[in-house]
Amino acid sequence: MKRDLSMHRLVFAGLLVSTALVTGACSRSSQAVSVEHGRYLVKMAGCNDCHTSGYLLASGAVPESQWLLGDSFGWHGPWGTTYATNLRLLLGGMSEEEWLVHARSVKSRPPMPWFSLNEMREADLRSIYRYVRQLGAAGVEAPAYLPPGVAPPPPFASFPAPPAET
Repeated sequence: MKRDLSMHRLVFAGLLVSTALVTGACSRSSQAVSVEHGRYLVKMAGCNDCHTSGYLLASGAVPESQWLLGDSFGWHGPWGTTYATNLRLLLGGMSEEEWLVHARSVKSRPPMPWFSLNEMREADLRSIYRYVRQLGAAGVEAPAYLPPGVAPPPPFASFPAPPAET
């Protein structure tokens, strides 16, 4: 089932606003590393928007026990089709130091704003790690990436190719 372009714009705008807000807040924050600060960052950075099934459509009214389990909703575009990772399984399999290296070096496909994750302060990344780890590993792996030309099963959002440069 394809979503209309207005939904894409809404999701994209939400990601941009969330990223801008958390980047600005984090650059001014002197918050210490804590699970509670990690919870705050997960909410404000928009992690749940993609990594928690149904979060956007429920206006955030998803039980915390269901947060960050990934999603089978596909994000389809010229890059292929990506799915939001189950962060509880991902971080559950990493040490805190491995997470820092991963967060600083990951280069994901759309719509993940990896460039913002790469720039987060160490204390913020540590707080996110500790929050996600305290939730506990749960759920199943998200579907695997599908390369360009492979039709994804529904549901998915379809992004158009960018305009050609002139």
